[in-house]
Amino acid sequence: MNIRSLTRGDGVVIGAAVLLLIASFLDIYSIDGAPESAELPNSWESGPVLMGVVLAGIIGAALVIVSHGLPQVPKVAGLDLGQFGVAFTVFAAWSALGNIFDPLGGTDNVGTGSGNGVSAGIGLILALIATLIMAAAAIATPLVPALKGALVPAPKPAAPQPYGAQPPGGYGYPGAQQAPYGGQPQPGQPYGGGQPQQAQPPAPAADFSPFWFAVPVPRPLFAEDGSPTPIAELAPGTWYLAVEQRGPALIAQTQDGRRGVLQDTTGIQRG
Repeated sequence: MNIRSLTRGDGVVIGAAVLLLIASFLDIYSIDGAPESAELPNSWESGPVLMGVVLAGIIGAALVIVSHGLPQVPKVAGLDLGQFGVAFTVFAAWSALGNIFDPLGGTDNVGTGSGNGVSAGIGLILALIATLIMAAAAIATPLVPALKGALVPAPKPAAPQPYGAQPPGGYGYPGAQQAPYGGQPQPGQPYGGGQPQQAQPPAPAADFSPFWFAVPVPRPLFAEDGSPTPIAELAPGTWYLAVEQRGPALIAQTQDGRRGVLQDTTGIQRG
């Protein structure tokens, strides 16, 4: 799981889950006139609140976060984990709202009666706030640009050689084994010498020079043969080498040597 793949919306979901966990240890209802020493139950002592609000919300948040951190999201019954997570968070918010109106769950076993000064406690109120924030963030993250930004911003190093490569003719650059430009040219030939076959590789890059870049948000990398299935995911905070340009797309090379097509090049940071 790559933490740099998480978005700001995921950060909101994580914060809401932490608030929900804290709320689960607080009173779920209060009784007017009850002595301060009275022990009132929390969410862990109420089955409906525990299952329908606390666990549903935490499970939903976990599914949303995991789905955004995996390179390829597994699917169940045609739906990915993120969609199941959103459904869990919405269910948790709906259950919390119902418990606010009926904190006793339709029972009258506390000796005071549901109509004799019994109201929702701080635990239920915070749980409702947490689940509403969680559900809203899970739904809005794919739609709101501000929430789609990277949770951990990509670093801005002074030099764009994170793993020891030389951008002009190093890791991943076609023809890197040849002598560097400006070396010792052959008589009468600036780059290829007297061998025509060595003068051909630079031709496709006449208007393109390889460069390092980082992506602002996770981007899929597709195979060069046009297959619709991604072969890797480019994560924010990591430098990648662009070795070729094909229209608006870039041919990018990862640290492990895999090459693929980066179709969405909007907002990339050049090194």
